[in-house]
Amino acid sequence: MDERLVIGIFETTIVENVERILACCDGLDEVGINWKPAAPEMNSIYVLATHTMGNVRQNALAVLGGQEDQRDRDAEFVAAGNSAVELQQQWSELKPQVQAALSKIGEAELTREHPHPRRGTVNGLQVLMIAASHAGEHAGQAEMTRDLYRGQ
Repeated sequence: MDERLVIGIFETTIVENVERILACCDGLDEVGINWKPAAPEMNSIYVLATHTMGNVRQNALAVLGGQEDQRDRDAEFVAAGNSAVELQQQWSELKPQVQAALSKIGEAELTREHPHPRRGTVNGLQVLMIAASHAGEHAGQAEMTRDLYRGQ
């Protein structure tokens, strides 16, 4: 297995999906980024961005990178902000950390079992799949939320 190729594909997918969420904020004011559809368990774009970055941070930096996991998942779902600038700043700090952490892992980390705070024990490849698919799921939700807000 060419682990650098595999890791690179997942890294690119994670980055692209977080940036899809952040792009949903373009042209939206404070009301727009904090608006959520009137349906059960729906979230604002701000919450989706905050939550997705929390998931990426946890999976890339804590689970795979061995850093301390300081995630407060519950707080992610009540997050609100004044502008998308706050989210962009968070991502501009997190993105290089994620890239650095993923550049340090190899085949051993991909095949090794890792304790995961929400999924039990998973191997490193599964951790990358979780982060990438989770980010993609929320990117789609953010795009739908943006479109519903604009369509009011």
